[in-house]
Formats: sequence, structure tokens, C-alpha cells
Amino acid sequence: MRSVRIRILAGLLVLAAVGVGAWQLLPSKGDAKTITVGTTDGVTSLDPAGAYDAGSWALFSNVFQSLLTFAPGGTAPVPDAAKSCAFVRGDLTTYRCELRGGLTFPSGRTMNAEDVKYSFDRILKIKAPVGPASLFGTLGSVDADGMTVTFHLTSSDATFPFKVATGAGSIVDHTAYPAGKLRTGDRVDGTGPYTLTSYAKDRDAVLTPSRHYQGAVSGTGRPVELRYYATPEALNTAWKDKQVEVATDQLPPGVLAGLNPSDPTQRVYEADGSETRNLYFNTRAGKPLHEPKVRRAIAWLVDRERLAATVYDGTVDPLYSLIPAGLTGHTASFFDDYPKPDPEKARRLLTQAGVSLPVHFTYGYAEGRGAGEQEGAQIKKELEASGLFKVTLKGYEWTAFQKQWASGKLDAYAVGWVADFPDPDTFGAALVGTGSAMNTGYSSKTVDRLIKDSRRFAERTEADQDFRSVQQTVAEDVPVLPLWQAKEYVVTTEDVGGGQYLSDGTGVFRLWSLTTL
Repeated sequence: MRSVRIRILAGLLVLAAVGVGAWQLLPSKGDAKTITVGTTDGVTSLDPAGAYDAGSWALFSNVFQSLLTFAPGGTAPVPDAAKSCAFVRGDLTTYRCELRGGLTFPSGRTMNAEDVKYSFDRILKIKAPVGPASLFGTLGSVDADGMTVTFHLTSSDATFPFKVATGAGSIVDHTAYPAGKLRTGDRVDGTGPYTLTSYAKDRDAVLTPSRHYQGAVSGTGRPVELRYYATPEALNTAWKDKQVEVATDQLPPGVLAGLNPSDPTQRVYEADGSETRNLYFNTRAGKPLHEPKVRRAIAWLVDRERLAATVYDGTVDPLYSLIPAGLTGHTASFFDDYPKPDPEKARRLLTQAGVSLPVHFTYGYAEGRGAGEQEGAQIKKELEASGLFKVTLKGYEWTAFQKQWASGKLDAYAVGWVADFPDPDTFGAALVGTGSAMNTGYSSKTVDRLIKDSRRFAERTEADQDFRSVQQTVAEDVPVLPLWQAKEYVVTTEDVGGGQYLSDGTGVFRLWSLTTL
């Protein structure tokens, strides 16, 4: 069969033009062939209260349900476990959902509003260091009444429905998950399109279509085995050895750069993505990067163009903005302030800061996560070539890495950020707001006010100026340094279809879209 190389958005537009709904592109029930999918995005926790990362949420979107979800290519949430949701006050502070009837957990219990309330309440109560509690900063309280759940917000938040539609909104059985602590073990009790039949951490997750699923997807897909690999190189080996039929997130940069669209043995899907990579700084008093002038000096030394071209073989684009290209509010604020590497300007800033040279700091990265080690080595080389900095690189296993930055032990750390939902707010409070998920210690009244103001607009394009102002302030304070924006790649064998719907920047990982041809 011929190889297919398309942009995901273009593919969706073609389907729309011929009147075919993407969620109807599901396999027939007669074929039970298991499809193997390889990824380097591991799972932090099987409990939705304990994970705020792409690998965990990819699994959650298949085995749990949220009240809302996103259709392929869609930018507005649609009902899933809910049959309807809406703000009930014009000030966007009260949000109410009516649940679908007949949703049942694996135990046979029928889901009700109490389960929804319980799921949100326990996230805020447990407040796990690497959990999603920070995403619900505007959630004051939740009421449950039969099949009706009402969220009371502390301030206007037009983005709240988007957050409900993420992995953080996964609904758990209140009789199966403890209220005050994370659940351990390898079981999942959700109502998603798939049932988790077996799981081995950092090895595999076996998923079978659920016979009881009801929701936004008009059916369920084939059985899937997710296989987890420690490094992109290990994933590439598995792909070449035909141990997996789908490879995503992520093959080595050199392999991605060399993908051949004319190869008849595979299908290659490439799309403009909203994943970004940032270098975060611990801004707390007493830390070597506490002084803004020191962080600005680093911004004058890092060469994004070289990083994208050498370490990533041109498979990523240099990023000069907190918000990636393609979303409301995107600017080039870091290019405006730091247009090209300039060691002399960096030196002048450090002299003004009155710090001893070279400035010593530790730089942490996750081992096996893309080209993190090579990226760190390149940035270290650029900073030390100026004679102004001395960098100690330290690699950590993914879960340990999260704990390191969550506990404030690292001076600087590079982390990829996958959009929680298709709105610029996911690059605002979560990254630079007070108490952000990235735990830099940064706090700006100006940034917090602008983020709060941006949430007053139900029409999200009206928040453009607020986000532009956020980015200008961030470029001046530099609690984070944008590095690059990634494209999305999915590679499948020639007899597997649906790869173009697997991931599209909405945070939903649609394993049910995969089919055999």
C-alpha cells in the first residue's frame, strides 16, 4: 500500500468536506486483532489525583471518562460522561452538568454526581506534588444532587470547561479510591472506552474495549497493547524489529528527520504541534538564579536556532514565546528582548547583579525523554563558552525528576509541556502563575492579574492582549526560557490506519481510532 504523509488538520478538513465524522471511523466488532503501540511517555500514576503528565493522561483518556472531552480537531469541549454542561450565571462562576444515565463502573455500580464531586474534591484534598491540583485554582466547591453536579468557582473562569475535559477531570468510583491518599496497585476503575486488563509499570498496558462504555465516542476500537520504552533509541529498535505497529512520542530526532514519505512499508503522519520545551529556573531567594539579571544573562546566551538544527535535526522550531505559534496570544517577546546571543550584554547584566563569576548552578533533565541529555550538553557548552557560568548536568529517571523539581531541589530544569487543552491559558497559570505546576517559586502580581482577567472572556480571542502582556512580563522576569516548539509525528505500519487521529494537541490520546486495513 502507498505511504501516507499528511498534516492532521488537513486530513480532518477533508473528512469534514465529505461528511464523515472522525469518531465514526471505528473498526468492525468482528476483528479482534490487538494493535501494539510504542511510546517513551511513561505513566507516573494510575490514580488521576497523582499525575499531571502526558503519558499518564494518554492512558486516562482511554480508561476513564471526564464530563467533557474534545472531538478530533475540535477546540471546544463536547459532552462525554455528561449529557450536557453549561455556565448558569453570566459571570462565569457557576458551572453545572447533567450526567448521562446508565454509566457503570467495573464493579457494576452506576455513576452518579457524588462520584464526580468526590473525584474533584480528592484531587484538591490530596494535592499530590506531581498531581493536577494546580489546574483547579479557581474551583471553590462542588455540589452533587442525584445526576446533577454544580461547580462553584471563586472567580470568573471561561476556561473551566476545558480543564474539566482533561485527564484531571477523570471520574473515579468513590467506593474504590481513598479520599485522603493516592490509590496504589495496578488496577483502574473507570468508565472509559477501554478496560485496563493488565499493567506493568514502564513495560506495558493491555487494553480491551469496554462492553459498557457510553459517551462521545460512537463505539470502541480494537484491543491495544501500549508498550513503554525507556529511550527514543529503544523505541526505534522496537519499531525497526517490528515489535510495535505504531510509534509515537517519540522516535530519535535523526530518525524523524529521515522519515521517507515514499516508503511503502509505513505511514507517516506529521502535524504542527503545540508541545513546547522550556528551561525553568528556581527563582527562590538563596538560589543561584534568584536574581532576574542572572536569568536574563542566560537568555542572552542560549542559541535556539543552533539547538533546533543540531540536537533536533530540524524536527522542532525555535520558540521565542511562552505560548506556541497557532494559539491566541502568541508573540515573539523573547526574540524582541534577546534577538541573538550576545555574551557582552550577558556579562554587563551579571556585573550589575554583583554576582561572583562564573555563576554555578545545577541543570536537571529526565533521562530517556527525547534528546534531553544532548540538549543539556549543548546549553551547558554555550553558557560555559562565555566564561560566565559553570553548569552541572544531572539526569534523573522521569518520576524521580518530577519529585526533584516539585521539591525545589534543582536550580534549573528542562521540561517539555504538552497543552492540557487547546487554549493559551494552559501555558499561563500552569507555567508562570503563582503556585504553578512547574514550581519555580516565581510570583508576579501583574502576571496573576492578567491571567485572571483573561478568563473573563467566553470568546477566547478577546483575551489576546492579556496573554501578550503576560509574555512581555515573563520575557522581562525570565522565570522560564522557551526553547522550542515540536511537530507531532505518528508512524504506523502500512496495514494500520487511523494514526492521524491519535493525537492532535487536545490532550486526548485516541487509541480507539486505530484500525487495521
